[in-house]
Amino acid sequence: MQKIIRIGTRDSQLALWQAKKVQRMLNELEYETEIVPVKSTGDIILNKPIYELGITGVFTRNLDIALLNNDIDIAVHSMKDVPTILPEGIIQAAVLKRANYNDILVLKDNEEFFAQKEAIIATGSLRRKAMWLDRYPTHTVVDLRGNVNTRLQKLEDNDWNGAIFAAAGLERIGKRPKGAINLSWMTPAPAQGAIMIAALEEDEYVKDACEQLNHYETEVCTKIEREFLNRLEGGCTAPIGALAYIDERTEEINFKGVLLSRDGKKKIQVTKTAPVKRHRYLAKDCADYIINRGGKELMLEDEGIEKRISVYSTKSLSESQTKLFHDDIASESSDFIKIRFNRIAPKVMKKELENVIITSKNGVEAILNNFTKEELNFKNIYCVGRRTKKLITQKIGEVKHSEKNAQKLAEYLSENIKGQEVTYFCSDLRLDTLPKVLSENEIRVHEVEAYKTMYSPADVNEKVNGVLFYSPSTVESYVQKNPKDKIAFCIGESTAKEAKKHFSQVEVAKVPTVESVIELVNLHYVQ
Repeated sequence: MQKIIRIGTRDSQLALWQAKKVQRMLNELEYETEIVPVKSTGDIILNKPIYELGITGVFTRNLDIALLNNDIDIAVHSMKDVPTILPEGIIQAAVLKRANYNDILVLKDNEEFFAQKEAIIATGSLRRKAMWLDRYPTHTVVDLRGNVNTRLQKLEDNDWNGAIFAAAGLERIGKRPKGAINLSWMTPAPAQGAIMIAALEEDEYVKDACEQLNHYETEVCTKIEREFLNRLEGGCTAPIGALAYIDERTEEINFKGVLLSRDGKKKIQVTKTAPVKRHRYLAKDCADYIINRGGKELMLEDEGIEKRISVYSTKSLSESQTKLFHDDIASESSDFIKIRFNRIAPKVMKKELENVIITSKNGVEAILNNFTKEELNFKNIYCVGRRTKKLITQKIGEVKHSEKNAQKLAEYLSENIKGQEVTYFCSDLRLDTLPKVLSENEIRVHEVEAYKTMYSPADVNEKVNGVLFYSPSTVESYVQKNPKDKIAFCIGESTAKEAKKHFSQVEVAKVPTVESVIELVNLHYVQ
């Protein structure tokens, strides 16, 4: 039976238009599809400018989570909204042929205000604001948020002279007014006008389908623009513009990039060309040009070197995860828990194990540290967590059932294998929840201590405002040598339960991922 490709999208008119375009293209290739709308943080929080939200990928984060949770198979984005570094496990599966990449000015009445010293222009983009003030320094630029229709209505309802939009967005849904002015002098956002499809790296079926939709020239140009952005370490919080296009006559890639101060008073520009297929260092050379002429200093002037908030993660974070924090938030991280695998007696595996419970990735790795996949004889495997399930499926075998936490798994097993026996591969430090509930429901629990969990707490500066926790053990490790007058940001309810024993203020992420905990931190401090 052919797989139905579930297309995830924001539920705005423009986002749905883009998703339906992808759907039509896949249907033409005889793939079965359905559209799954998903709300984004950027759509929900409309009372702050985008750059103040501090969440990299503000319009893509919930779609990323839906992908990783296997609620959707692909996510369709306006490519300019997508962070330059994708979450682990997610890839760019395709980019469609680029549409109009320009910005346009939608007028309230007429163009007469251009001859006047004062005017009011609306935009939610730092880049558009800075570029407008660079050209018209006496004008006032006000914030404008919401989807396309909301912004058009706000322009109608307010005493503004005009508002700036991406041409492609208005054109796609047939909303471009006849009198709109093309702002060809305004360098667009990296990848503006392009539609990107994201998918799971492991999903070969979907990757094969999306590959047929990919437009090579657009892929090349947007990759250069996004690399330029990444090398400048910019996102929604820096006024950066970039545009690459291929001149078919000369077979060269033309690139222009710009970095401005937020008030538009300072600007560093670069233009450069490179032959197609010999453009490997084009983005790097252009970013270096900007940096060598004071680009970093210019950004620091806007951002301020001193961070307003400081947080500490009890798990080492990757560079891409660190970049997800709001610009006002300084972060440090280290592993408060270290794992040592135990030797598991061979006799444990001599007979078929009817019911096996594994509640963490460490448990999986500990088992595989002792035995090969072929030596394992598990009939029914039950586990906790999406990532644990993924690892088991890849390296051991099929998972019969999984739950988000130990309590829910215990409840499920109590209903479905009452009177039977389970083998629980666990740590020397573990919650009593699962074995206690199972024993109370006449399920015999045979515990195998597969690994040891060792506390390794670091000294956390007293000025730290919040601490990120990912398991009850990280909480226990932290409190051994650190103060408890912080806000505890927890990955799930089990971790939060332990944190509440020590901290007066505890917050819990809606989704059990590191990225979701970071988003929780951002939302707390930018409210």
